[in-house]
Amino acid sequence: MTADTDEALVRRAAAGDEPAFGQLMRRHKEGLYRFLRRLTGDPEEAHDLLQDSFVAIWRNLGSFDADRPFLPWAQRIALNKVRDAARRRAVRRFLLGPSRDAETLQVADTAALPDVETADRQELARLDRAIADLPLALRAPLVLTAIEGLSQAEAGVRLGISAKAVETKVARARRILTGILDRV
Repeated sequence: MTADTDEALVRRAAAGDEPAFGQLMRRHKEGLYRFLRRLTGDPEEAHDLLQDSFVAIWRNLGSFDADRPFLPWAQRIALNKVRDAARRRAVRRFLLGPSRDAETLQVADTAALPDVETADRQELARLDRAIADLPLALRAPLVLTAIEGLSQAEAGVRLGISAKAVETKVARARRILTGILDRV
């Protein structure tokens, strides 16, 4: 019995054949996991991102080009999941500042208490409002670098300004935000 090609399995899975998708997952999970592990350096995060990647792959099977190899397409989806996670971390660092204590990162239970979650949501909403109140000339560079994860040079290209101008505008935006958020 010959094994189905990835492309044949994708076609069947896109038509709703869950066992075909399961076969694709089994075939590629180790390779994708190693890819994610190398990108993240964290086995647990790599495992979580692998699951997220397979969910995204399942949802996007209809957009797969059967004339191209499956694995590079799946790796691009996995890479996007890594980028999304990095953006979320960048936003948390921006909001909470860098951790200065290595012990802070070693928490037995990472689930936030309900009152802490509520306070975090309120603080995030407050930050969102403060960012929205910034002039667009300051808001755009800040969002592109701090939230979207672009370098200053990349943000500069998108905005049609120099990387140094982006750096200056981001620094000014952060000073304004700090002033706004420090007020009670």
